[in-house]
Amino acid sequence: MSTVGGRALDAAGAQTSDDLAGLLRALRRRHARQQGDGELTYRELAARTGWSHTAIAEYLTGKTLPPTDRLDALVRLLGATPAEQGALATARDRIEESRRRAPRTPGRLVPRQLPADVASLAGRDDEVTLLDKLVAAPTSVVVAAISGTAGVGKTALAVHFAHRVADRFDDGQLYVNLRGFDPRGQAVSAAKALHGFLDALGVPATRVPADLDAQAALYRSALAGKRILIVLDNARDAEQVRPLLPGTPTTMVLVTSRSQLTSLVSLDGAHPLPLGLLSRDASAHLLTNRLGVERVAAEPKAAEAIITACVRLPLALSIAAARAQQSGFPLATLAAELGTAGQRFGVLDAGDAVGEVRTVFSWSYTALSVPAAGLFRLVGLHPGPDITVAAAASLAGRPVDDTRRLLTELTRANLLAEYRPGRFTAHDLLRAYAAELSDGTDPTPDRRSATIRLLDHYTHTTHAADTLLRPHSDPVDHLMAPAAAGVLPERPTSHAEALQWLTAEHPVLLAVLRLAASAGHDAHTWRLGRALDTFLDRQGHWHDRVETCRAALLAAERLGDPVAQAVAHRFLAGAHTVVNRYADAHSHLERALDLYVASGDTEGEARTHQNLASLWDRQGEHRRALEHSKRTLDLARAAGHRRAQADALNAVGWCHAQLGEHLAALAYCEEALDLLQQLDDRAGEAATWDSLGYAHHHLGQYGRAVECYERTLGLTRDLGDLWGEADTLSRLGDTRLALGDPASARADWQRALEIFTALDHPDADAVRARLRAR
Repeated sequence: MSTVGGRALDAAGAQTSDDLAGLLRALRRRHARQQGDGELTYRELAARTGWSHTAIAEYLTGKTLPPTDRLDALVRLLGATPAEQGALATARDRIEESRRRAPRTPGRLVPRQLPADVASLAGRDDEVTLLDKLVAAPTSVVVAAISGTAGVGKTALAVHFAHRVADRFDDGQLYVNLRGFDPRGQAVSAAKALHGFLDALGVPATRVPADLDAQAALYRSALAGKRILIVLDNARDAEQVRPLLPGTPTTMVLVTSRSQLTSLVSLDGAHPLPLGLLSRDASAHLLTNRLGVERVAAEPKAAEAIITACVRLPLALSIAAARAQQSGFPLATLAAELGTAGQRFGVLDAGDAVGEVRTVFSWSYTALSVPAAGLFRLVGLHPGPDITVAAAASLAGRPVDDTRRLLTELTRANLLAEYRPGRFTAHDLLRAYAAELSDGTDPTPDRRSATIRLLDHYTHTTHAADTLLRPHSDPVDHLMAPAAAGVLPERPTSHAEALQWLTAEHPVLLAVLRLAASAGHDAHTWRLGRALDTFLDRQGHWHDRVETCRAALLAAERLGDPVAQAVAHRFLAGAHTVVNRYADAHSHLERALDLYVASGDTEGEARTHQNLASLWDRQGEHRRALEHSKRTLDLARAAGHRRAQADALNAVGWCHAQLGEHLAALAYCEEALDLLQQLDDRAGEAATWDSLGYAHHHLGQYGRAVECYERTLGLTRDLGDLWGEADTLSRLGDTRLALGDPASARADWQRALEIFTALDHPDADAVRARLRAR
């Protein structure tokens, strides 16, 4: 028998939460005597446990029965012996069980207002786990704010979880659809929701005051000490929700909204639970649950196409599955309908407003401010996959700060998602909806102006970035025109900023170029394709480079511009050369040479001969390569073009080295290096240090070769030239092996192999062979 303050701790006699609270208070007094100090206050206990002082007060006054884990922690903190801990835990469980079995007050109806549970909830295991943790250890009122775009399954998750834990809230479950995004604009007021809840809790209508604050206070009083779960579905904003929040930690509130409810999180301590699209596996699980394993397994490609067309949005997948169930048609038929432009929204129509994807989206759209709605429509003109604040400002022709506010409004409405800082995206169904709205709302001249502003933004910013990547390359001012009014191109100020911008925008720029080409904006297509060339080449995006150069060439041909055609032929040849399509490269270079000669463009002719030299060099025809390199040098000197001279000097030196004439190679390359350093041309300097390293290696001057190669590596890495880095590493490995350092050689080859493999470049085979031989 344990004692507290000299009297027996009669835990066996504890029948109510008041009895248990009395024992806890006695433990607190004994603990104070043993410590020779005053009794721990509620705030001190809260600080030591991490719980709220309100929760502590309710445990020690008997208003709330502590959860098992909390009772154990509290009695240990108050110095209970192991025997006392066991006795108190038994008493606590006995009190809870007696509550469950206690007969209800005659005539009192316990509210059970939850809608029917979903048959199967797919892909929300992580969210359910998080909610389980919240309900297991409440320190205050638990409010979970479930947000997400229309049709993502917010209500399904809330209702499913509410059913899952309903037995823990034996005083009832309350539910209200607040209709925050009702198309008729008839959102349920907080006062109306409170009236419904108070009635469900048995409060006579005659006791309900007229004032909203007084109603909310009465509501909190009615909930005090009760274990009740509350679902506030489809809330418009935090103001609609706030009066409906209880004040006791024995309750839990699940709020769903298309809005992010930021102020509810920041001011009311709600736990944010944003819902994204389903994973691919969860989407397949949803279809399988609806259609059966055999049917989905019989048409896996069609099932995958349906998932893709529905963008893994639960509502869309559910409607598609229902259509497949009702029609009995093959899944391939449904997939074809969903994949046909203009038919997708018609297919995703379950026959009423709640079950029609377009209408469900419209409820969020109509709640927007007029400027935000206008920006959302224009986002439908953007080819994706995402958009920055600056690009959106140019698209809309608005100031950046104003545009940022509108994007925030769209994000809070979950019509856009800021998936990375400053980058916004929407799934394909929302993008299609926005485009449809723009087509039906915005005048054609306005849409065309917005598209031109968008193309100008990306073209001018890419031009600025390309100038920083290779300041000594061919000028790309040809066909450039001033940006349209309202366009605010971004201005990277360094090589690093330019490379960072191009890397982030790479998929967007490809999509924008395709948009320009398909819409007949040929000058934009050519300018953008040309300005992307250096970035795509250095980063090893060679197949993208072929695509963009080909698009630029077709645009130049439609424009009938021989200068643009010559440049495009030459750059497309370079793209073909690096992926070993030598015949195609040669054909384009011959055409470029004809155009340059016909126009009397000596500099262009010189550069084309240099490209021909590179092409023959890659094919092992070093004597022919030397001829073209010398022709380049003669033309460059005649034109007085120092940059072209420098490149040609290095090329001549490289060809001599390939022919075994290494002293001649050094002479030419050293002259090239001096000129390139005067011009501050780091890309040309990197290539020339590599040529010098090769010549020194073959003269047996391995130490000097290593120094040259390391200079090359420093420059190529700064420039972001991945292929150049790997190419030099492979030769540096050869030199380290010749120096008797096989370990360092393997390390260089291994890194070269990793880069070539990542770039999917055929040069990986030669490096792999070196590694196998060692």
